[in-house]
Amino acid sequence: MTFNIHHGADPGDVLNLDHVARVVRKSGADVIGLQEVDRHFASRSDFVDQAEWLANRLGLHLAYGANLDLDPEAPGDPRRRYGTAILSRFPIMNTRNTLLPRSETGEQRGLLEADLMVRGKKLRFLNTHLEDTSQTERLTQVAAINAIVNGSRLPTVLVGDLNATPDSEEIASVTKRLADTWPVAGKGDGFTYDSVNPRERIDYVFASPGVEARRAQVLDVTVSDHRPLRVELSIR
Repeated sequence: MTFNIHHGADPGDVLNLDHVARVVRKSGADVIGLQEVDRHFASRSDFVDQAEWLANRLGLHLAYGANLDLDPEAPGDPRRRYGTAILSRFPIMNTRNTLLPRSETGEQRGLLEADLMVRGKKLRFLNTHLEDTSQTERLTQVAAINAIVNGSRLPTVLVGDLNATPDSEEIASVTKRLADTWPVAGKGDGFTYDSVNPRERIDYVFASPGVEARRAQVLDVTVSDHRPLRVELSIR
């Protein structure tokens, strides 16, 4: 599953991380890529370590990628981090977070990688959240992601909020190597944003050859400004 959790706040900007946990648990997803996850980041999320809180609440393994890593507001407090997370029912073998290209004014974005051991088979799971204001910047970020994807022959799943629609140049570049699972396994428009009045498909699950999409579903929930996308996959 991929889910932009908007730092645990709903479309009315009301913070309720427990709602996020309940959606993830009810989905039955084994591996979840989360975007916009705070760790002691700000008052907007009560300075909670949201990644650790969710992992503990759900009993899942955790990988985290801090794309923003700031000094604490008070000496001795934890560093303020913001980025992406991977929650997994399967063991996480290795993790790496790669900072993606950005302009001087753009927000720092990243690609979080986790090698998972899925019933004796190794799977590479990637999670990202691309720039929302500049297509030029997104294209440079996609090129960096493609270079990483092409650097391994492991079965690979890439998820995330790409801030680009299916007819865009960005998605065309990703799908040169990875398949967009929605046209294969989903029904309808697959819109994920915004959650109250969905009108765009900008959240994706991509899979490499050897990973087959069986069923894709956008969950009808409004606990964030995005709706989560759940895809059932099998590794051949």
